[in-house]
Amino acid sequence: MLESPASSTEHREPVITRRHVTAKPIDAHEPWMRGLHADTGYLLYRLGLRSGQLFNACLQESGLRLRHYAVLRYLATTDGALQRELSTRLGYDPSAIVGLVDDLEKLGFAERRPSPDDRRSRIVVLTESGSGFLRDTDEAGLRVTGELLGPLDPAERETLHALLLRIAEDGLN
Repeated sequence: MLESPASSTEHREPVITRRHVTAKPIDAHEPWMRGLHADTGYLLYRLGLRSGQLFNACLQESGLRLRHYAVLRYLATTDGALQRELSTRLGYDPSAIVGLVDDLEKLGFAERRPSPDDRRSRIVVLTESGSGFLRDTDEAGLRVTGELLGPLDPAERETLHALLLRIAEDGLN
């Protein structure tokens, strides 16, 4: 541990304390930040982290996280999905999907049912409670997006969304 210079007879305080490591606003004018801010990929990464943190904070009371929300949102667009389809579509590890669906089942937001196409398979479907949860979280999602995109005017937000959608549709499919 780093310590401040002091005589051996004095009580020594650590140079690094909790108050010294508290997150500070990033100074975009620092040379090292200019280099990182010139990298669009890094900015997207940092904004993605921030977006996830804000949204997870909104979901915290429910006990769910953004990954659960993504599963529910996907299920809202289908009549049900096999777990391997959820894994493929959302880009999550298959073992993670099992745990996420287990969590959602415990809350009554999703359930596993026999597949109409193959009785040996089970599909995951959104329940009425799950639909209600999604409706209730729509406002929170809009608040998170509003906070994240606060510096942009409405036209800039639309442009950003259109550009990100074009990248996502081309790069994530």
